[in-house]
Amino acid sequence: MPSAKSTPYFTPQSLRFLTELSRNNNREWFTEHKAQYEASLREPSLRLIADMAEPLATISPQLRAEPKRVGGSLFRIHRDVRFSGDKSPYKRHVGITFFHAATRAVARSEGSNASMGRLDAPVLYLHIQPGASFVGGGIWHPQPDTLKLIRDYLLNNPRSWKDATRKPGLPDPWHLDGEALTRPPRGYDPAHELIDDLKRKDFIASRALSDDEVMAPDLVKRLTRHYEQIAPLYDWLCGALDLDF
Repeated sequence: MPSAKSTPYFTPQSLRFLTELSRNNNREWFTEHKAQYEASLREPSLRLIADMAEPLATISPQLRAEPKRVGGSLFRIHRDVRFSGDKSPYKRHVGITFFHAATRAVARSEGSNASMGRLDAPVLYLHIQPGASFVGGGIWHPQPDTLKLIRDYLLNNPRSWKDATRKPGLPDPWHLDGEALTRPPRGYDPAHELIDDLKRKDFIASRALSDDEVMAPDLVKRLTRHYEQIAPLYDWLCGALDLDF
C-alpha cells in the first residue's frame, strides 16, 4: 500500500479537466485534450485500482480490482446516449467499481443496460466529480428475481438487516440511498416495521468525499477505511444472494 507521503493520484488538474469537460462536452474538445485526460485521470485511476487490490482483499477475498484500460474496474468516459435525452458524449465524472468475483459468470437479462452480471452482486464504488465525489456500495437496479431474493431475505432476517444498516453497522455520514417504490411491493405486508426498506429498488449506501480527500496522497488508506465501514452491508447482501463474502 502506498505510504502517506506518496504522490497523490488526483490533482487540481484532474478536477479541472472534469470541470472543463462539463463546459465543453463535445468530441472536438475532448479529442484536442485527450492527452490531458489520459495523464490526469485515466492513468492515475488505473494506478489507484491496482493499489486497491491488496487492501480490498483484507475486507473480502471476493472483491476484485482490475486495472484494465477496457473492461475492468474503470468505467468508460464515453456515455451511452442511445436512450437518453442528453446527447452529451462524455461523462462529467470518473467512475470506478470494485466488484464481486461471481459477477462475470452471470448473464443479465436481454435488454439490460448493464454489463454481464455486474449489478446482481454487491459492488463497492468510487465516484470522482468536482464538488460531488462520493464512495458507495451495494446493489443498484438489480433484476426482478434478484430484488425479490433481497426483499425476502430482509423479511426473514430483519435483525441482521438492522445490524448492517443502523448505527454502528452503517455509521454517519453513510446513508442508504437509491430509488424506492411509492407503494409496498405486491405480496408484502404494508404494516411491516421495515416496509420502507422493503420498498427499496436499490440497496446501496454512500457518503460524500471532499475534493481535498480525493486529492489526498493517502487516498488508498482513506478508501479502505470507508469501505471497511460499509462492509456489513456488503456482507449482508452476499448472504441474501448466497454468495461468498
